[in-house]
Amino acid sequence: MAETRVERDSMGEMQVPADSLWGATTQRAVLNFPVSGYRFGRRFVRALGLIKYAAAEANTSLGRLDRKLAGLIQKAAREVMEGKWDDHFPLDIFQTGSGTSTNMNANEVIAHRAVQLARANGVGDVKIHPNDHVNSGQSSNDVIPTAIHLAAVEAFHKDLQPALHKLHKSLAAKAQEFDSIVKIGRTHLMDATPIRLGQVFSGYASQIAHADRRIGQKVVILRELPIGGTAVGTGINTHPQFAKRVCEIINHETHEAFHEAHNHFEAQAAKDAIIGSAAMLKTVAMSIAKVANDIRWMGSGPRCGIGELSLPATQPGSSIMPGKVNPVICESILQVCAQVVGADAAITWAGSMLGAFELHVGMPVMAYNLLEGTRLMTNACHMFVEKCVDGLKANTARCEELIEQSLMMCTSLAPLIGYDAAAAIAKEAHAGGKTVRQLVTEQIKAGKLKLTEAQLREALDPKSMTMPSEKVLPVSA
Repeated sequence: MAETRVERDSMGEMQVPADSLWGATTQRAVLNFPVSGYRFGRRFVRALGLIKYAAAEANTSLGRLDRKLAGLIQKAAREVMEGKWDDHFPLDIFQTGSGTSTNMNANEVIAHRAVQLARANGVGDVKIHPNDHVNSGQSSNDVIPTAIHLAAVEAFHKDLQPALHKLHKSLAAKAQEFDSIVKIGRTHLMDATPIRLGQVFSGYASQIAHADRRIGQKVVILRELPIGGTAVGTGINTHPQFAKRVCEIINHETHEAFHEAHNHFEAQAAKDAIIGSAAMLKTVAMSIAKVANDIRWMGSGPRCGIGELSLPATQPGSSIMPGKVNPVICESILQVCAQVVGADAAITWAGSMLGAFELHVGMPVMAYNLLEGTRLMTNACHMFVEKCVDGLKANTARCEELIEQSLMMCTSLAPLIGYDAAAAIAKEAHAGGKTVRQLVTEQIKAGKLKLTEAQLREALDPKSMTMPSEKVLPVSA
């Protein structure tokens, strides 16, 4: 049996693993919530450590905490920020809706570690209380939402946006590489007028650029921190300058522009900023899903599909069909996007159903889904670039073949012979198994169409169809 030690909280004694840094309150939560095994990730734990670090400094400057104790707390909090004690944050996501258990987990780990540091540095035995010292001027009700905002902004700025920039750069490079290659366009899954493959990829790159801008818009709102509102937003038991100073210290550490919430009652009672951020993340996922889905379809084949793109071969595609290679990276991306949509749904439901009066009690599940969705999208973007987009090749011959077969080549004839006559050509070519060029050439030779060979060549030039017309062509009488 594992060794234990006795810890105490306001409810009495608890047996705690001897080598753990957490205390009685955390242990109660360990026993109370054996639900999923899902844990808060690195970004969130770092945010908790940063808040406790900043709170200790702010409280000291305001005369509410002894400098010696604050220094020990800050050293311990710094270790939490750096990830040294992540294994000592064992609590399940599905816990008290305010995240009180996780806030106390941080308080206990930092208090216990601060005492260890004091002894190791020859300071001797000191009393550092999780609530009275580490949690001074705070409540779980403002710490946890503040941690969500901090973690989300850092995850967006340091993880997701660099990954999106990498994807944008890769797609933009392909847009240039493929700019001279003309392929058939498709609308409603049916043949349409020609388009350059580079133009298609420029659209994909633009989607990712817009995704990056959407993140920037949400970060502005997330920079409002609920810290300082304590229990219900009134700021009871904290100094009026506490939140301002905490934000200043956090900004010094993060090089961000966080600030105290304009209205603490909104900041704690509602989670609109998180709901909006989840919706944004879903939109980013849908942008990437569009790109991945198009690429896998353009790569379908290799002989009996569209076959306009060759995707990098990453692994055997079938346990029964030899030689089969599948668009597995695109499929993985699409599954990640599905997960992000699910995360948004969970956040939306929690946001609408778990906010009551002065506190929102769906914060842990909202935090987990937002940060996990961001982590998944970040990793997916890197994988997409490295294992798919960078290695894409255009099948020029296949693109030319499909264009020549398309009945929509007749579109450029409409200004010359009229819409109805062009439609009739398309129908006749389809019925006779001919290309538009073949049929029109026959009709010119038979005297049925008053067009010259030069006019026909110009009208059926695929590349010219992908650029704005420089002249207005007359419609025949």
